[in-house]
Amino acid sequence: MQPPKDNVVIAITGASGAIYAKLLIHRLAKDEGINLNIIASHAGSFVYEFEIGTTLDKDLPDNVRLYREDEFTAPFASGSVPLRAMVIVPCTMATLGAIAWSSGRNLIHRVADVCLKERRRLILVPRETPLHEGHLENMLRCVRLGALILPAMPGFYHKPSTIEDLANFVVSRILNHLDMSDGFAKPWNYEKEEIERGDHFI
Repeated sequence: MQPPKDNVVIAITGASGAIYAKLLIHRLAKDEGINLNIIASHAGSFVYEFEIGTTLDKDLPDNVRLYREDEFTAPFASGSVPLRAMVIVPCTMATLGAIAWSSGRNLIHRVADVCLKERRRLILVPRETPLHEGHLENMLRCVRLGALILPAMPGFYHKPSTIEDLANFVVSRILNHLDMSDGFAKPWNYEKEEIERGDHFI
C-alpha cells in the first residue's frame, strides 16, 4: 500500500506575479507524493489570464484540483483535514491584511486561518511596492501569528538571463521552505578565487 499523499494548497490572488504561481504549480504537480489543490480569487484568475495569456483552468496539470474563493465546502477549510502547507502566491496586501486580522471573507482567508490555528506551514508571497506602514504592520502581525513572509524579491547572483530565471529564483526559495530541493536556481557560491583576488562586498 502506498503512503498517503501530502495535501498542499496554492492560493492565487489579484497581485501581479502570476508567473510565480504558474512555475510553482507545474513544479509541485510533478511530485508524486503531493496532492495539489489550487484556490483562485476572482481577481487572481483575471490577472493570471492577463499576464500568462491563458485561463488558469486551462493551464493547470490534469492532476490538480481548482477551487473558487467561495467554495467553503472544500475539505481543507477544516482543521480536521491534514495539510502540509499553504502558499499564497502572489499575495495581495488585502489578503495579507485579512489574514493578519483573522477576517475570513473567502476560502483563501479561511484556509490560511486554519493553517495558523493548527500550527501548519503558511507562506505568503507579497508582490507590492512601495509599502506603507499598515502593510508593514500587517506583515509583522502575520509573522507573529506563525506565517512566513517571502516577498517576491529575486536575487541576481545566479546571473539570470530571462524573466523565467528571475521568477525561478523566488520559486526556488518557496520550495526550499517546503523542504524540497529543486535545482531551479543555483545557490549562493562565493568562490574562493574571488576572495583571494580581493573582491568583496560591503
